[in-house]
Amino acid sequence: MSTRRTLLSLALALLIGMCLALSSCLGSPTVPIPPPEPTRMVFNVDTTGGTAVFTYDADSSYSNAVVYVFNRDKGVGVITTAEADGSVAPTDPFAGDAGDNVVVTFELDSQLGSTCVVLQQGRSSAANECSQ
Repeated sequence: MSTRRTLLSLALALLIGMCLALSSCLGSPTVPIPPPEPTRMVFNVDTTGGTAVFTYDADSSYSNAVVYVFNRDKGVGVITTAEADGSVAPTDPFAGDAGDNVVVTFELDSQLGSTCVVLQQGRSSAANECSQ
């Protein structure tokens, strides 16, 4: 009798495991968010104060995303939220000098899209992506 109960328990555990695995696969698939485009990034660098402010042009892919702007060279950054249209209003100033590597990350539903750029005054470009 105990062998039969053990087999039934194993079968039930297997069935429950399969149901859980199947239910996690039935959710709607998500499309990964793209990495932010350097051409939509604008930095206002204060060379005398050693700080920078970040903004991002509207992109519906990032509607209400959490935005992380992290200066790798200084080990500091800022966190903000994108607007409904995906734009980022001017952030609080963060430590930064021209030439620093800055990683910009957008997070939506546990998905991350990141791009590293070399900090410079004004609009960034694909040529400013970090080499590391």
